[in-house]
Amino acid sequence: MFVFLNHWRLRFYLIGVFCVLSSWGAQAVELGDNVSDFEISGFSQAQSLSDLKGKWIYLDFWASWCVPCRQSFPFMNDMQAKLQGKNIQIIAVNVDVKKNDAERFLIQNPAQFALSFDPKGELPRKMNLKSMPTSYLINPQGRVVFIHAGFRTEDKRLLENKLLAEVKD
Repeated sequence: MFVFLNHWRLRFYLIGVFCVLSSWGAQAVELGDNVSDFEISGFSQAQSLSDLKGKWIYLDFWASWCVPCRQSFPFMNDMQAKLQGKNIQIIAVNVDVKKNDAERFLIQNPAQFALSFDPKGELPRKMNLKSMPTSYLINPQGRVVFIHAGFRTEDKRLLENKLLAEVKD
């Protein structure tokens, strides 16, 4: 019996297939790894890891269809305000194929931190991203010191404590 999948189920199924196929031969970025230089186009300007050398980086991957991403944006806005003046850059990388989808998301979920747009998924593929959202805390030497996949309301305290403990003046 053939069953039609609704739009969301089909999308999650295809994303799962994409993640499996894209992970073949890809090396995941793991805790303790050095992140090789990357460059992606931003909504306002291009960003690269080498441009941010010497800074902490909170690198978050998101998409307009990602329900937990809607919860993570207020958290990142709060952290941007709390960490103002500290040596950190929060960058949220959008992976939507159509920039218009991301822009509609941002109307409902404004960002007060740096945004980048990677419609070809080059950086997520390079990092072997498995779920959405996923965040990486990268130290000033370019080493991954924390990885967090997904986002739930109860994650806020853990993430905030980790950021405040790691990122000093």
